[in-house]
Order: sequence, then C-alpha cells, then structure tokens
Amino acid sequence: MAVVASTLLLVVDSYHVFWGDLLLTRTLLYLVVPLGIVLLIFREHPARYGVQLGDWRAGMAWTLGACAGLAALMAVVARTPAFREYYGTDASRPLFWLADGVELLGWEFFFRGFLLFALYRACGPLALLLQAVPFTMAHIGKPELETLSCIFGGTAFGYIAWRTRSFLYPFLIHWFLASFTAVVAGIGG
Repeated sequence: MAVVASTLLLVVDSYHVFWGDLLLTRTLLYLVVPLGIVLLIFREHPARYGVQLGDWRAGMAWTLGACAGLAALMAVVARTPAFREYYGTDASRPLFWLADGVELLGWEFFFRGFLLFALYRACGPLALLLQAVPFTMAHIGKPELETLSCIFGGTAFGYIAWRTRSFLYPFLIHWFLASFTAVVAGIGG
C-alpha cells in the first residue's frame, strides 16, 4: 500500500499545484496524506513511522557530523555553474528558510518515515536502498551531480532514520544542506 500511495503522490506532485501554491500542495501530498494513511488506513501510531525523537543522542551526533562534512563538500560544489544557476537566487526569496524547512519536513517524513518504515517491515534492510530510488527520481531536473548523489545520500538518510527510529535527523541534515547550498551558490552569483 505504501509503495502504491507514494508512487501516486509523486505523480500527482509532478502534474498538479493545488490552490496555486506549491508549498501547500507538497505539504498536503508528502506530510498530510501519508500521515492520514498511517492513522486512518494502517491504523497505526505515527511513532512507528519515525514521528518521534527516537535515539536523540545518536541522532544529534549523526546530524552534527553530517552537517560538518556536507558543509565542507558543498562549500566547493555549490560554487559550480550548475549549482549557481539552479540555487543562486533561492536564499534571497522571502521566507526561504521557513518555506524550505516546511517542504523538507514533508519530504523527509514521506521518504524516511512513511516509505522507509513501511518498506522495512516487508523487505528488511533492503528498504534503506529502496526508499532512496524514488527520492533520487524526485531530484530529476536539479543539478546532475545532486541527482546522481541522491541514491547514496538518500540511502544514508534512510540509515540514519532507521538507526535513530526518527525522520527528524535526516530532516535537519537535509534542511541544513539545502540552506547552506543556497547561500553558497548565491554568494558572488
């Protein structure tokens, strides 16, 4: 059920913007609808899908370590022409940080909460890779290097979510990564 639902939600996102608002559309598709499925169809507690602090000590260690490593990497990569062109004006948009955070909260729940934990019950550890496949495909249209790296980054995010039992830590890493990339891409651009 989660695979079918996630596929349909990704397709709907590709073709529709509801109420003329992309952020509202994506919040509905990636956060509200999957949470509704967990509560109303699966009849399970959202904590079983990573909606909890989980192992917060490990989560914070992974978050801080990943943010430090990714900052060093993105300080170089975000200055490339492809990243400057795609992200160069993001940080100057009104309420960029908040809007990006809300969208990524939905994305991370969708991939590292809803999809990962549903797949893990059916496929075991293979779920770490399987949830990264649609995550990677959802990045098509972004800089090629970013899209190619998503199969590895998405799997790593899945591992962190599985290890901590929470999608919160991949969300924090992803939010930092997106924000830092936009700032660096916009510097001198």
